[in-house]
Amino acid sequence: MRLLVTGANGQLGRALKEALADKDVPQAYSDYDADWIELPDLDISEARAVDAWFGAHGPYDMVFNCAAFTNVDGCETQFPTAFAANALGPMNLARACAANGATLVHVSTDYVFPGTEPGERTEKDVPAPISGYGRSKLAGEGLACAMNPRTHVVRTAWLYGDGKNFVRTMLGLAKTHDEVTVVDDQLGNPTSARDLARELLRIALSDSFGVWHCTNEGTCSWADLTQAIYDIAGLDCKVNRCSSADWKRMNPQSADRPAYSSLKNAHLEATIGNHMRPWREALEEYLQ
Repeated sequence: MRLLVTGANGQLGRALKEALADKDVPQAYSDYDADWIELPDLDISEARAVDAWFGAHGPYDMVFNCAAFTNVDGCETQFPTAFAANALGPMNLARACAANGATLVHVSTDYVFPGTEPGERTEKDVPAPISGYGRSKLAGEGLACAMNPRTHVVRTAWLYGDGKNFVRTMLGLAKTHDEVTVVDDQLGNPTSARDLARELLRIALSDSFGVWHCTNEGTCSWADLTQAIYDIAGLDCKVNRCSSADWKRMNPQSADRPAYSSLKNAHLEATIGNHMRPWREALEEYLQ
């Protein structure tokens, strides 16, 4: 099994390396060889660079694209850069995969949805992103699937792992602040990078190509998540809850975010089975 992992130094890339080293890895990965790449090794937004990499290092059986421009606010002011990374990059990888007969696992986001309707979004719901980040990621989904029929698009949400993330930011703030203000009317699924990585390895082996949702189970707000972080960690920091409108007034340059972007793992449940844990259980393990 020959693998290529882009974005290898990010939270998900690191989690994939850890998952592949686990004894519980699916049997298909028991004997594998992987190339772990990051900028400046390869700029996936450059088609010629991608083709040259595959020509020199391929062929691959599977490619996991964990590379992305994930600064949601930054995508508003740097949209060409975001589009290059989040749309052109997946397209270039998908085209190279198709030429090699390889499977592409491309990671996307809950922010492809507008978040205007309460409840969980399934893979059959129609995306309509309200931010530059969401638009660039949705374009990447479509381009990747168009270029390679052997593509799994896996949407996840509110990811945390080994690296900069919301959980670590809140822990850091608690060391220097007696209270924090956090949005309470945006609902989603906090997701462990470790749990996601394990499920990606299972999804990659499936022949049910297309769009998947893969998050830890259960829905909460950013304020709920912050309170859970402090409760589990035993930190005495007050969580002041505010609305998205209030936050926008305090931070006018911030990008719009969906109010309801909670995902339902319907494709998983209908095919290979949903092994994702409740979000609080995964968070407790992470904080330990």
